[in-house]
Parts: sequence; C-alpha cells; structure tokens
Amino acid sequence: MATLRMDNVGIVVEDLDAAIDFFRDLGLELEGRASIEGEWAGRVTGLGDQHVEIAMMRTPDGHGRLELSRFIRPAVVADHRDAPVNALGYLRVMFAVDDIDATLERLRARGAELVGEVVRYEDAYLLCYIRGPEGILIGLAQELGRA
Repeated sequence: MATLRMDNVGIVVEDLDAAIDFFRDLGLELEGRASIEGEWAGRVTGLGDQHVEIAMMRTPDGHGRLELSRFIRPAVVADHRDAPVNALGYLRVMFAVDDIDATLERLRARGAELVGEVVRYEDAYLLCYIRGPEGILIGLAQELGRA
C-alpha cells in the first residue's frame, strides 16, 4: 500500500465565482464545476444531506488541484479566514511563481493584500503571504534565478 499523490486541497468560500476569477489570475485553470447534493455525499463528509457547488482548479503543471466549495446546505459553521499564520490546523496553500512582483500586481487588482512584506530567504527564494478572496491566506514563492 502506498500513497500515489496528493489529489487536491479544499477551500470553502462564500463567492465561488470571485474565487474562481482570483485563482485564474494566479494562473490556475478551471478544470470543472459541479453541483453535488444528496445523502450519499454527506456520508463521505459526515454532514448528512448536503448541497455544495464545487470548482476544481488545476495548476499549470497539471499536478496540483484546488477544490473550491460553496456550501448551500448545511450552512457554514465556522470561519477561520482571519486566523493568523501561527493558528492550529490548515492555514494556507503556497504557490511557486516565476515573478512575485508581477503576480502581486495582478492579484492586487482582485483585492489581494500583502500580509507582511516580500522577504528574501537566503539566496534561494523570495517569499510572501497574501490575503486573497474572502481573506484566504496564500503563500507565494519565487525561486531566485528564475525571474
């Protein structure tokens, strides 16, 4: 028995269209969109009878996926969007980019805000965190020598 790959990371959002547009601007491609409902789906999540709209976004290399979900039923019960970087549990997803400054400029047009500042890690990376749609924490990393 072996793990074959990480299939996707899931993020729950209120505005699915805005989240899709944001991640498209980041360079991800909309792979598909669907409405999933019924008791069968709730058996997987433990939520019972549920109705959720999802959008699957694929990274440019084709290996990573981000599943954006908007729950219609049952209602969302917790909100972790304002959690600081040192909060317990799932916190952020990080993307490798080829030009961190150009990426920041493009995403600021969609409302992204820099959390701290862009920093240089040794001679290896430029790194930063941004708050994207609905306050989602996103990391950006540019490998030095690739811009």
